[in-house]
Amino acid sequence: MKVLLLGKNGQLGWELQRALAPLGELVALDRQEGGDLGDSDLLRATVRRVAPDVIVNAAAYTAVDKAQGEPELARQINALAPGLLAEEAKSLGALLVHYSTDYVFDGSGEQWRFEDAPTAPLSVYGATKLEGEQLIAAAGCDTLVLRTSWVYAARGGNFAKTMLRLAAERDELKVVADQIGAPTGADLLADVTAHLIRSTRADRALCGTYHAVASGETSWHRYAQHVLTRARAKGAALKVAPENVQALPSSAYPTPAPRPLNSRLDNHKLQDRFGLVLPHWQTGVDRLLDEIL
Repeated sequence: MKVLLLGKNGQLGWELQRALAPLGELVALDRQEGGDLGDSDLLRATVRRVAPDVIVNAAAYTAVDKAQGEPELARQINALAPGLLAEEAKSLGALLVHYSTDYVFDGSGEQWRFEDAPTAPLSVYGATKLEGEQLIAAAGCDTLVLRTSWVYAARGGNFAKTMLRLAAERDELKVVADQIGAPTGADLLADVTAHLIRSTRADRALCGTYHAVASGETSWHRYAQHVLTRARAKGAALKVAPENVQALPSSAYPTPAPRPLNSRLDNHKLQDRFGLVLPHWQTGVDRLLDEIL
């Protein structure tokens, strides 16, 4: 099996290099190596040159606020390029794995979103990611579209590292408390991806859209408190105690792009169809903290 991975140096791409390597021949590219989603001609030529059995697209325009002012660039990377990849996958008879987001929903209510729930993105980023899903579907290739949320990794910056730094530097810490979701480790997402590719290559009936997120739910505020509680137990010097982290509404922290308040994605379809148990979000965060503290 030959696997083409795009976006190899992102936080997910880095973990995918590890997880996908045992599947066969892995061709992992970044923008400078022919995997630039902003250049359609180059991207098409790259896919045809590599002629993979599986295309894994871990590249995306993820600057949510910046996308509000760069809608054409965001659309090229998040929608048109994935559509092109789907067309090429169809021609090759290849499987396309693509990652989407909780931002395709409007975040209303408190109910968990299933894969077939109505979509209604609030931002340019969410709209372009949804169009990417739609263009992939229109191409008619074999595909796995994996919607995820609140992705973090030990490599590079992440929310936990930011909270640890701020709690050590400042006398007070305020964190948004009305956005609810599931922090999902890039390592978990990469391992799930490898398992899904193996299964789907054996049974193409498993193709489709899935919610690939850690189990459980939390707010950014409770997430911060959990991080600081674990850090204090490990002896970290903090100026702000976990119980003293102040809760803020999203309205107190306005951003150019609105965030969905409810990012609860139900992951039971993925677990049931692929025989997996996705761990609680705290499991992955605790493992991250064990690594960085």
